[in-house]
Amino acid sequence: MSSFAEAECGIRQLHARFVDAVWRQDAEAFALCFAPEGEWKIAGMHIKGRAALADACRRLLGRCTHIQLMPQPAMLEITGDSAIGRQHMIELARMQDGSSAMTIGINYDRYRLVEGAWRIAWRHWTTHYRGPVDMTGPFVAAPDFGPFPGMPGADEPTVFASRPPEG
Repeated sequence: MSSFAEAECGIRQLHARFVDAVWRQDAEAFALCFAPEGEWKIAGMHIKGRAALADACRRLLGRCTHIQLMPQPAMLEITGDSAIGRQHMIELARMQDGSSAMTIGINYDRYRLVEGAWRIAWRHWTTHYRGPVDMTGPFVAAPDFGPFPGMPGADEPTVFASRPPEG
């Protein structure tokens, strides 16, 4: 197996662990998907370090009873023990009040091999849609970072829907 294929398989397994942690709302497993000093930029927040990531996971996922992530295969550029990736994602969420919402967006990632396992070193989430599952809500104006491997800069703000999802 080539080193690209091994890395791609490891990153796919990382994505599977991430999806599973979100479904089970397991904040510790979620945080372990990140490198120890990992960063997550989402909804105007910039969260750093596993403890802060676990706390953010509890806070954000706690508003929901169930969350199903449907990641698309990631585009990857791998260099030794680091990689960059772009992954389109659909999220279906059932809120505590019984309403539901769908979010469509893109994860812009930087990965690092940590003690033999791929971890997220830096993740920038850009929202393109958040609203009713039938997609009747408005799409969010979001920047286009060009074709892969185009990535947002470290100072690029995250984009998110400012209004609550409709039931």
